[in-house]
Amino acid sequence: MKALVLRLDAPLMSFGSVMIDQHGFTDRFPGTAMLTGLVANALGWRHDQFEDLQRLQERIEYAARWDIQPQEMVDYHTVDLGQPKMREPGWTTRGVPEHRGGGEAKTGTHQRYRHYWADGLMTVVLGLKGEDNPDLETVRAALQRPVRPLFLGRKTCLPARPLLDPFTPVVEGADLLTILREVPVWTRDGKPRTGAAILLACWPAELGVGEGGEIRQVYDRRDWANQIPAGSRWRAEGLLREVQP
Repeated sequence: MKALVLRLDAPLMSFGSVMIDQHGFTDRFPGTAMLTGLVANALGWRHDQFEDLQRLQERIEYAARWDIQPQEMVDYHTVDLGQPKMREPGWTTRGVPEHRGGGEAKTGTHQRYRHYWADGLMTVVLGLKGEDNPDLETVRAALQRPVRPLFLGRKTCLPARPLLDPFTPVVEGADLLTILREVPVWTRDGKPRTGAAILLACWPAELGVGEGGEIRQVYDRRDWANQIPAGSRWRAEGLLREVQP
């Protein structure tokens, strides 16, 4: 199979997870819905292309590893909903005023905690199942010259470098895990690391797990028509040993 090699490098990345109360957590690895949105944004697709987005999400498969481990960072912010500008109705793009509903959340100061990964560098190998459109070459071209600016999770998470590997953007191998093992591990300055490495990674569950790995259920799919998180899948996670440079 063929796969694209993406190098995710940014001051901040956030991959989304199940939100609990005021905490917007980030998963350790990007989710299928996030990668679907990333590719769709590069292609210039709109939010109302529900069927296209759903088909693309069903076709995406990937494996990922942290070449440089990140540090977790929590961004704390508040909003005072009692301010006059927050109490007055606001006009929307639909041409009608929008009012806040009742209840305790209508006024007062609300706290939010947004979780990020800071200063990490990740390698992702991305494949597409089936022969539908877009094909892998179309996605490669879109990521090389995206229609819109791309971001890694939240819109504040801007990439520090182009997403495609500058030397081998397309690689071929027996499966995604094999490809991920063969792609050189990068240093901070984008050069191959010398020697073997032991790296935290994820890959499709059907490829099995090695020593110290596990299969876990992740909630990383989206109902694009209704714009809500919906659906889960099984994913393998563990350590890749003896990754060759």
